[in-house]
Amino acid sequence: MNPFKQKLLRGEPQFGLFCMSLTAQTAEALSSCGFDFLMFDAEHTPTSLPTLYTQALALAASTTQCLVRMPSLDPVLFKPVLDLAIDTVMVPNIRTAEEARAAVRAVRYPPHGIRGVGGSVRATGYGRHADYYAVAADRVCLLLQIESAEGLRNLDAICAVDGVDGLFIGPVDLATDMGHLAQATHPQVVEAALDGVRRIRAAGKAAGILAAEAQAAMYVDAGANVVCLGSDLGVLVRNADALAARWVRAEQAP
Repeated sequence: MNPFKQKLLRGEPQFGLFCMSLTAQTAEALSSCGFDFLMFDAEHTPTSLPTLYTQALALAASTTQCLVRMPSLDPVLFKPVLDLAIDTVMVPNIRTAEEARAAVRAVRYPPHGIRGVGGSVRATGYGRHADYYAVAADRVCLLLQIESAEGLRNLDAICAVDGVDGLFIGPVDLATDMGHLAQATHPQVVEAALDGVRRIRAAGKAAGILAAEAQAAMYVDAGANVVCLGSDLGVLVRNADALAARWVRAEQAP
């Protein structure tokens, strides 16, 4: 089964990072940190399927689960990712229940969806696990990202779509859509995000959010049980900047 999905269905809190870097080495190094998951971002990075494959392998021996944020709702893009045995995918910027139903169809085999059947792929143990097709719907976990005022208006209808396991608020794009360019901590954005988390949980779905560490507890208290605490490159840059500020700039000061 999918350990991430099992915890999700039990309502257990899970914490992780977005991975914006493109190396298996970074993924392997992070796999021992103790995070519940790493979310490899295929929307805002120049990643590739071979890169995602090596990153999935880097987590194979770890309890840290491999998630991927898809580039878009294009159903063609889902097939190779799922065939890599990456069982949890998140779809960005879902605005309507119709789009949610399209995402469900993309991750399910006929007659309930349009996912193509791959034989000698990693998900089937390269053809050794003939039962994979029968259990794939139970294994695959589908998260939908809500990043607009329209998505929030349609939240109840999106939550009601069968096959959606969780909804993830994207506060940066939500802020921008609300007229507060990239201001994820603007009071109006925070209020809207908190309301969204509460509505998602009230609908019986898992609720996720991207939150800086200073805001994470607030969203957990509201019911969020999937929290991205930033990104690998964000952690790297902040710590590198702080180290340089303590040493390099001090040495250069008159």
